[in-house]
Amino acid sequence: MNLQKGGMWRNWVGNQYCVSQFKAAPETEEELRELVREADKRDIGVRVSGSGHSFTPVVGTSGALLSLANLRGVQKIDRDRKQITVAGGTRINEVGKTLKQHGLSLINQGDIDSQAVAGAFTTGTHGTGLKLGNMASSIAGMRIVTANGDVLDIDGSDKDLLHAAQVSVGSLGVISAMTLNVMDAYNLHEKLWRDDFETCMERHDELAAQHRHFGFFWCPTPESRHLYCLPDTAAVSSTDKLADVCEMKVMDVTDAAPMESEFEKIAYSSEVYPIEYVPNFVELEYAVPLEHGKEAVRAVRELMLTKHTNCIYPIEYRFTAGDPAWMSPFYHQDSITLSVSGGPGIDYWPFLKDTDEILRRYNSRPHWGKMHFLDTQDVTDLYPRANDFRKLRRELDPKGRFLNDHIRMLLG
Repeated sequence: MNLQKGGMWRNWVGNQYCVSQFKAAPETEEELRELVREADKRDIGVRVSGSGHSFTPVVGTSGALLSLANLRGVQKIDRDRKQITVAGGTRINEVGKTLKQHGLSLINQGDIDSQAVAGAFTTGTHGTGLKLGNMASSIAGMRIVTANGDVLDIDGSDKDLLHAAQVSVGSLGVISAMTLNVMDAYNLHEKLWRDDFETCMERHDELAAQHRHFGFFWCPTPESRHLYCLPDTAAVSSTDKLADVCEMKVMDVTDAAPMESEFEKIAYSSEVYPIEYVPNFVELEYAVPLEHGKEAVRAVRELMLTKHTNCIYPIEYRFTAGDPAWMSPFYHQDSITLSVSGGPGIDYWPFLKDTDEILRRYNSRPHWGKMHFLDTQDVTDLYPRANDFRKLRRELDPKGRFLNDHIRMLLG
């Protein structure tokens, strides 16, 4: 397979785009290796588009833009070790469907399931759960096509190498396959209801400790929940308020039979996690140290109620346990994640900057696929292993083939 003439690429919401000189969509690892070798001979950069769910400029390139859309599928299932191997372009929802057939489940997942696993996992994507790590924490091994077309087979025996690669934003090479830790299949019992903000804050610690999954959306106006396609939970509400309310959710493993009502559901894990979103927003999300979670959300809520009253998308608030991945937002840090969004037709940049200023007070770290304002020094200050990661990256890719301007500033 050879590189083909490139063209315009846009992400799922249209806030990022690039015009690449070349493009290709390999169907095998060997084809992928040939394409990377060709790019090296042409002296051009290589980036991978995944499913385009990142809001940041992590994909953009004027060189060769590769798609792994044809390199997908569950390649191996090891029931004894509770591990699966999946091709890099496999969508999360495809993994869930296959696991269900084999009596297995992902340990945790986020509320969008249409992303490619390689991009989603290695940008720091997560679900919610006080004792559950992000999705990258389940990566047990990887196969990465490096800049000269060789394959780096990471099997977990070198823990530093694994922890460097788990959250690497495509900067070490192209991920052809990933080996993931999974668990026996489980059903989740989801419950939804509405509380006012102070009631949510009073119950914050209790709900996080008592449930496998707890998270909420804070909605400043009655219109807010519509922007994220959230159901109307007024019928199961502890408050008669329609604004400044929290749309609450808990999920727990259950042996009860599948069922569905308006505000409760029991089903297979990967059928409960996802939420249906429409691409009408641009999102910023930071991991805030757990002990500062309530203080941080109070400060951002006040910002939205007083200064940026036209920014009415919900705050999403979730929990994630710390992990050892060098460039993970949750590196050795139990966290809450707090996200805010701007919408089309609104000058949301000042709002995102003000939110960033608030969350910086707590040494918060961003999801690499969502809007943030970090520079080189910020990364060095926030990530204790940042320079170790950069050193390793330069050893694997001395010519910077897998960098673009954005990644070079952060991780180069």
